[in-house]
Amino acid sequence: MTQSRKYPELKTTRPVVLVGMMGVGKTTIGRRLAPHLGLPFFDADQEIEKAAGMSVSDLFKTHGEASFREGEARVIKRLLDGPPHVLATGGGALTNAETRALIAEKTLSIWIEADIETIIKRAGRRDTRPLLQNGDPRETLKRLLKEREDYYRAADIHVHTQPGPHNKTVEVILEKLDSSPWLLSPREEDK
Repeated sequence: MTQSRKYPELKTTRPVVLVGMMGVGKTTIGRRLAPHLGLPFFDADQEIEKAAGMSVSDLFKTHGEASFREGEARVIKRLLDGPPHVLATGGGALTNAETRALIAEKTLSIWIEADIETIIKRAGRRDTRPLLQNGDPRETLKRLLKEREDYYRAADIHVHTQPGPHNKTVEVILEKLDSSPWLLSPREEDK
């Protein structure tokens, strides 16, 4: 992995976890952020699908949301027990108290925030979002945001998603990390 030349000092011994509502771009942003930090990238939903052998939508349909959230918590715990990486969580991951505690204790968390119109526009692009399958997606997203916003607000860093390409949001994250070096520590091999 290549390290960013503009931010070569950004290194961490902790995982960097991206939190926020579905549709804000956590996966795409995480994939683009990880090389700048010299870290691998994981998407919690993809890791859940690998572990379960089925899609998130099928997990919701077959086992229900409560069972999905239990599996999600186990997968996130396993990942956070491993070496540093960038992790994009699902929008509802922080509804689990144990997951919130692990993220607060073991990671540098970044809330990627977007206004409700952006979330509606982006989340509606994919028909694979189980929580948007029934009812009015706009009302569902507003309700979920209201229920989860305090959990997201507890993140170490808050970043508003930028209009246009996700690289703009990655740049804002890198600037915030660069101006908050106390949040990141040198890796052992760099000491």
